[in-house]
Amino acid sequence: MQKQVEYSDAIKTKYPEQVVIAIAKDRNGKANPITLGWTMIVSGDPPMMAIAVAKTHYSVEAITHSRCFTIAFPSSEMAEAALFFGSKSGRKADKFAEFDAQHGPDQSKTEPAKEIDSLLLAEAVANFECELESQIPAGDHFIFVGKIVCSHVNTEKKKRLYTTAPGHKLGPAS
Repeated sequence: MQKQVEYSDAIKTKYPEQVVIAIAKDRNGKANPITLGWTMIVSGDPPMMAIAVAKTHYSVEAITHSRCFTIAFPSSEMAEAALFFGSKSGRKADKFAEFDAQHGPDQSKTEPAKEIDSLLLAEAVANFECELESQIPAGDHFIFVGKIVCSHVNTEKKKRLYTTAPGHKLGPAS
């Protein structure tokens, strides 16, 4: 049995929610990571994934400029990096350099992507290199659809990071 409630009450049932970190290089070649909760697989053949990015975020400029992006499934050990990348703007800061200076590079180690001009997160569970297929306005966000041109998995067994409750509470799914 269902009862009608306000959207703001019903949406609270979404947890745990997956977390991804998308990375795109801006016009100056600076890699800009952003933490996102809104992502999905949109095609199996060819493999495609989509991310939703707020229209005001600097990542919109970076993705639109570079025409490609990486989607990383962060490991549960990357919670500090995910919070940092989701709370700072890349418009005026180099998020990787700033995070490493404050926390050390363990959570934010990168490797070059193989097929696109982007980076992989070395400690992530998986990374997907995407070529931009389309950009769709959706209210206060843009949906970026990327064709996956190369996929990577971590050689170590790691748990994925999720948002487990409101207020940016992060951890592995239970």
